[in-house]
Amino acid sequence: MMLVSATEMINKAHEGHYAIGAFNINNMEWIKAILLGCEAKKSPVILGVSEGAAKYMCGYKNAVDMVKNIMDFYNITVPVAIHLDHGSYEGAKKAIEAGFTSVMFDGSHYPIEENIEKSKELIELAHSKGISIECEVGGIGGEEDGVISSGEVADPAECKAVSDLGVDFLAAGIGNIHGKYPENWAGLNFDVLAEIQKVTEGKPLVLHGGSGIPQEMVKEAIVLGVSKVNINTECQLVFADATRKYIEDGKDLTNKGWDPRKLLKPGAEAIQKLVEDYVTDFLGSANKA
Repeated sequence: MMLVSATEMINKAHEGHYAIGAFNINNMEWIKAILLGCEAKKSPVILGVSEGAAKYMCGYKNAVDMVKNIMDFYNITVPVAIHLDHGSYEGAKKAIEAGFTSVMFDGSHYPIEENIEKSKELIELAHSKGISIECEVGGIGGEEDGVISSGEVADPAECKAVSDLGVDFLAAGIGNIHGKYPENWAGLNFDVLAEIQKVTEGKPLVLHGGSGIPQEMVKEAIVLGVSKVNINTECQLVFADATRKYIEDGKDLTNKGWDPRKLLKPGAEAIQKLVEDYVTDFLGSANKA
């Protein structure tokens, strides 16, 4: 199975009222766990790569090559897109050149006029190469690779302006945040989400900061037009918890348990289980490949 653009899987999800999981990858264990989880549940998947993670994985091209080689080794049959997450203007260009099949340009920190100008250029570039593209209006709360936002709610008129450029799917701030959600979090703004879906005439929307949002809210967001849900923090947390338990139980001290293949296995298995649960219970993308 070849890497594919995310456009077809996102459009099918939008029509079928389910969502595609965009699970961030950080290394070989993450890639294996997410791909095997989605293959087990026959779910299409988007592998998200932040600019920081790309640097950690020794560059955009190495990230693409790792994904391709692991897909080939495990004979992955479900549709897989490799997607730049919260890409800068220059980063999006580099990812396209390196073989990414989908990119996000996050111009939400620019004045809207500049965001529109840069989005238009990158949409044309991506589409000329058969690559899907996501753009953002209104900041997502928290911090992602140096882009910090308090989670302001997007202006539907600005969303329409970017949507009209021909973007494939649109990330719009509706009170969602990156990282752990605080106890006083006000929840998602469904009124704004519904208005954005209306003015963009049914454009597939993206929910960033999917980790930790209550299941009922995720399902309501999908009903209102969200077709891509980003999940990263929760994978990191279950990996850390499983690894911590392995060490606290002393398993790294016996039977060559310090071998990284053994040391990292519980965390990878925890990620795979999380992915299988998400695509089945939260997103509804199981058996949609």
